[in-house]
This record gives sequence, structure tokens and C-alpha cells, in this order.
Amino acid sequence: MRAAAAVRGAVGRVLAPVTGLGRVLAVAAAALVLGGRHLGWVEPVVVGTALGGALVAAALLAVGRSTYAVDLEMSDRRVVVGERAVGRIVVRNTSRRRLLPAHVELPVGRGSADFPLPALGPLAEHDEVFAIPTTRRAVVVVGPVRSVRGDSFGIVRRRVRWTDPVELYVHPRIVGLGGAAAGVLRDLEGQATRVISDSDLSFHALRDYAAGDDRRHIHWRSTARTGRLMVRQFEDTRRSHTAVAVSLAPADYADADELEVAVAAAASVVAQAIREERAVTLLAGHARLRTDTAARMLDDVAALEPSDDATAGTALAGWVAREVPDATVAILVTGSVCAPADLRASAVHVPAGVRTLVLGVARGGEAEAATNDRLSLARIGALTDLPRILRRAAVG
Repeated sequence: MRAAAAVRGAVGRVLAPVTGLGRVLAVAAAALVLGGRHLGWVEPVVVGTALGGALVAAALLAVGRSTYAVDLEMSDRRVVVGERAVGRIVVRNTSRRRLLPAHVELPVGRGSADFPLPALGPLAEHDEVFAIPTTRRAVVVVGPVRSVRGDSFGIVRRRVRWTDPVELYVHPRIVGLGGAAAGVLRDLEGQATRVISDSDLSFHALRDYAAGDDRRHIHWRSTARTGRLMVRQFEDTRRSHTAVAVSLAPADYADADELEVAVAAAASVVAQAIREERAVTLLAGHARLRTDTAARMLDDVAALEPSDDATAGTALAGWVAREVPDATVAILVTGSVCAPADLRASAVHVPAGVRTLVLGVARGGEAEAATNDRLSLARIGALTDLPRILRRAAVG
């Protein structure tokens, strides 16, 4: 069994360079030669022999060992939608003999680009510069670079892989919010939580000293007046924690472009929070994305894909309540298909006291916002509406 498997593997490796066209020609050549001899006709035998000779010639062109050193370089592995990603392939002949012409194959996403590789003398070098247009947010796999040797008709193709693939991150185009988000993403440091502690920033009251108390908190003036040790007591304060959740369910959006605006709006809010060093959590699809740096956050956002089983817009509030129970601000981003009444009803799942903004995207629609107590319902028609709408939602 092992011998048979080894034979099949060897045959497979030998036939692997033969393309579909080559295999059809091989079958046709055999049929013509055998059929012509059986019938006694010379013409089919001649044609079959010619086809067989073409196959042999194509195979000889693919034979040979390539001694290349190949580098795949990208000027920037992170670009914004609409920018062109520029890269370069450098091929060097590391041997001391001349190498025949070949082709270089570069897969880019689901497509592929081919570059002619001229004959290279000993230690010679050839480079090709390429540009990748970006029209959509995505993670594009570039490479691996493969050299292709064979005939010009595509009968035999022998591919050799020379590099590892490189990931190109196409980030969404985001908008700077600056002071526009100050009211929504404001830092709540210093706002009391009604929790009493022995060490914080907000002074609450005095109490009698107890064994183990920090002597630094002794209030000497009160101690001198009462004749017994008195220590300060504090209220715990809190910092704002913004939770941003965006729906990736296609059913929530009128079209794919509307979903892209929603993703870019969510990324804009999170990027602003990261710049201002505020605690922030981003939820999308079924996962919590990285928010330690803006670059890593945008890398994760670039990889987001619409999914029918993703958390829908009306379920975002419950998701935030489960995943980010300490949130002080919740921003829920969805599309125009979700009815405002349903979104308002779903917002009750956010814990009491959490300021909530439900942001709908209706591409081409009028931007508007309405605030009732700690709940704001807003809509934007384009990404550029976001700073103005956040200001309006903050003012209420």
C-alpha cells in the first residue's frame, strides 16, 4: 500500500505542471496515434505525433532549476480606502549561470497579476513595481510570489513559490471628531458613584481612626480639636468607559455602502476615544475588537465582514449590557432598515444611568438628532455628518 501511494505521489508530482490544455492535448495525441494505426490512416498518426512533439517541447521548456532570490516589498501595509498601495518585486539570479526567461505570478486577493521575467545573467537583478487600487475596506492578501516556467501556449506550467504572502490592510476612511464628541465621550472622572472608600480623589467625611488605616489620611486639625484620631473618608469616583457596538447584519442596511458608512462611523468614534486615552470597547459581529491602539483597531475593522448571523441592531443594547457592564456611555450603530421605535425599545436593555446614543445610517438622508433624558436617537446621511450630530446629541 505504501509503495502504491508513493508511486501515485510521484506520478502526481510529474503531472502537476501539465495544465488542463496539456492533458487534453495528451489524450488527443494518444487517440490520434492509436486510432490512425488501428485504421491504417497516416494522417491521424502524423497529427498525433506532432501533438506529442509539442508536449515534449513544452515539457523541456519547463525543465531546469531556478535559483532566484525574491523579495516582496510593500511601501505601506496599511492604507485608507481610495489610496493606492504600492509594492515592488525584486528578483535576483543567485547562480553563476544564465537563466532563461520566465514569468512572475503575484496573487492579489482573488485576482492575480503576471509580470514577464527576462533572461537573467549571473547575479543579475530585475525589479517590477506594482500598484494595488483600493475601493473597499478589506484585508487583501498579496502573494506569495511564484515563478512560472513553461511554453507560451500554456501547455505546461511549473510554478515555484519564493515568498510568503503579505497582508495589506485597507482601513475605512474615518473623520476626526475633535471637540465634537466631548459631550458624548466626556470624561466622568470626579463624578461620585456613592461607593465609600478609604482612598480616592473625592472627599466625603471624617470618621474615627481604626487599626490598619493609612496614617497619611489622618486629619490632624480635627484630631487636635476632638482629642481622638480622625481620618478622612472618600467617595469612589469613576472614569468614563465608552462601549461602541455596530451591526454587521446585512438585513439592517439598505445596501452595502450604508453598512460601510456605519462601520466607518463606529471606527471614528473609537479612534477619537483612543486618541484621548479614554477607556473604550468596540463590539462588532460576534467579537470584541482590539482597542489598545488605533492602528490595531483599524486592522480589525478592516477584516470585518457582513454576516447574516451577526448581532442585529435591535440586539446591540443587550450585547453591550452583557459584555461591558461597567460602560458609562453606549453608542449603538446600525442601518436605516431598523425602525426607530424598535431601536428605542431595545435601548431599555442598557443599564440605568448609562448615557446611550442610537446612531442610524440612512445614506443620502437628512442628519437629525433627538435627546430624551439619557437616550439620544440620531441619524446621519453621510460620514461627514457625524461630528455635527455628536455635538447636537451632546447638547440635547
